Amino acid sequence: MTAVRGHAPEAAPAKLVVDRVSKEFRSKHGSVRALADISLQVREGEFVCLVGPSGCGKTTLLNIIAGLETPDHGVVLADGKPVTGPGRDRMVMFQESALFPWLDVLGNLMFSLKLEPGLGRTERREVAESYLKLVGLEEFIHANIHELSGGMKQRVALARALAPNPRVLLMDEPFGALDALTREQLYGDLQRIWQERRKTILFVTHNVREAACLGDRVVLFSHHPGQIQEEFPVALPRPRDINTVALAEYATAITSALKKYLKPAAVES
Repeated sequence: MTAVRGHAPEAAPAKLVVDRVSKEFRSKHGSVRALADISLQVREGEFVCLVGPSGCGKTTLLNIIAGLETPDHGVVLADGKPVTGPGRDRMVMFQESALFPWLDVLGNLMFSLKLEPGLGRTERREVAESYLKLVGLEEFIHANIHELSGGMKQRVALARALAPNPRVLLMDEPFGALDALTREQLYGDLQRIWQERRKTILFVTHNVREAACLGDRVVLFSHHPGQIQEEFPVALPRPRDINTVALAEYATAITSALKKYLKPAAVES
């Protein structure tokens, strides 16, 4: 099966709306226009991957949606309301796990639930334990962070992001620092969790095959400045195996399209 260009059919209301967002960073060395007139909609329960070379503004857009950055122009709406700052409805998972080394696995999740209204310590522990079971770490509940492998740390980070029950999960190259075998295992885990929980996910990557494996839709960025150029719906059944011929065909078609917008840059396929 080959990739088909175009927009996926409207199946649910827009959870996120990015409307003509632009962002410029200024320093003593000059200005860099990171994003130029970006417009994007993400539907309820959709898994969308943003793909492009380093420096194309993918992470900047994710930070704006998270409320960590403010656009110079344009607006971001989450459930129809303007994003004006961080919120527990939009949780971010970064490339580095960013776990607290002085807390054990359970402690890291309990910390993320401290501000959750209406939860006492017993309830917080029950929620934390349920999400550690979801990511397959129930046997490591009291493990120290330094005792975990890279993949296990990212599972803890994923459980921590999911535990407050956000409406949107924003993932910034969360598997980029892991080895290939660990990444493949996490692709399966993430697809399973997404199918069970149907969270709206916006996933940043420069790995085209990863994007085709995970996304309902792959959005292509160019750089200097960052702009959306094309979108590819991925009509493959789940769970997907990154090593299949059908997925490789999608990745090849997406990579070919993306190369048209590079000046020049490397894209991992």
